Amino acid sequence: MTLAVCADVGSTYTKVAVVDLAGGVLAGAASAPTTVGTDVLHGLDAAVAAATAGLGVRDMPWYVCSSAGGGLRLAVIGYEPLVTAQAGRRVGLSAGAHVVHVAAGRLGGADVAALRAARPDVVLLVGGTDGGDADTVTHNATRLARARWRRPVVYAGNADVRERLTGVLRDAGVPVTGAENVLPRIGVLAPASARAAIRAVFLRHVIGGKRLSRGSRFARLVRAATPDAVLTGVEVLADSVGGDLAVVDVGGATTDVYSVLTPDERATGPGREVAGSLWRARTVEGDLGMRWSAPGVVRAAVEERLLTEDESVDLAAAAARRAADPGFLAVNDVERAVDRRIAALAATVAMRRHARGAATGERAGRDLRDVRLLVGSGGVLRHAPADGSGQVLTAVLADHAGGWALPRAAAAVVDADYVLAAGGLLAEEHGAAARALLRHHLRTH
Repeated sequence: MTLAVCADVGSTYTKVAVVDLAGGVLAGAASAPTTVGTDVLHGLDAAVAAATAGLGVRDMPWYVCSSAGGGLRLAVIGYEPLVTAQAGRRVGLSAGAHVVHVAAGRLGGADVAALRAARPDVVLLVGGTDGGDADTVTHNATRLARARWRRPVVYAGNADVRERLTGVLRDAGVPVTGAENVLPRIGVLAPASARAAIRAVFLRHVIGGKRLSRGSRFARLVRAATPDAVLTGVEVLADSVGGDLAVVDVGGATTDVYSVLTPDERATGPGREVAGSLWRARTVEGDLGMRWSAPGVVRAAVEERLLTEDESVDLAAAAARRAADPGFLAVNDVERAVDRRIAALAATVAMRRHARGAATGERAGRDLRDVRLLVGSGGVLRHAPADGSGQVLTAVLADHAGGWALPRAAAAVVDADYVLAAGGLLAEEHGAAARALLRHHLRTH
């Protein structure tokens, strides 16, 4: 057997899948608490040891992604809100970042102060189509240089001034990486180069900078931010399914939604988005989660009219207990039912928001009606019995009261074996194994 270790070092748990590369099947799996308080390698090594016990194979390659320490915090600075700033935001989300700040137009002193207050790990600087306006992006690059900005910057704006502006930033001591323009022409969104640059900066600067581990071994092991790896896995699965696909990942602090849609006439028709359409997209709902953000789920569900007043009072109290003790474990049927109710509401609200398009800046929203497969992920679904996790996803698929463009006839499956991240990690070097892994553990279910 030729085996590989695929690991996700999450904010709470570290999950490990051992994959047989020849057949694309799981040979072992385990999880352990993420040891952020000491050294994340302690939890990672413990999980790997448990997953590989009894396999009789040594010296396996390791593929690791991480969202420990808050993952990747990204700020976007663009030319104007509805075009390049939104294009940059969409690209940042697709790169696995949590977009914590968006600024548009010429930066002033207050804008720089707000940028610092957001504490981004990386700044994505965009603005102007190729050959178009260069004044605003030039002003903003110069302003960052004069402000003695020291966090990494990815420049993905007007290509005509790329070399000059990256030189201005580099000469001022700003760590800067140049990428191709995210919006080379109006209506054309080109995320690949910027996404790769953000990933490289994350690996080079952010992982080591978070001081999650002593020494350099952890930084050498990590290959991607976890959401970036998951989105790659979703893309591989979508190509295998051959149609529209969505994933809802309910976590302790956020609920992420991924969707891969088939491009259609909207990409070139008269109603096209000036900031371009990103057919493979991700949104992050930072107020929806099972523990830290549980009170936000209740508030959002009330606003969406998904809860009656009587139920909201009881559920708000339960959510507050979970937020006060993020390590809370449901140990009886009543508490597990409460967890599933919170998860169903979080997933439903997150899918509504994703479909509306507000989080991605798409005025027409994302048309999810032709989604053929809905994948549920997150510990609350993985550890629930099949009927329990099925209730959560059924609630999402049955939500048509508001007229959102949600799936009309999708099959539902839970990523119970946590293979989406593993498939994403293996995709570049072991594409056939990644496809087989996802097919075996998701598509055939």
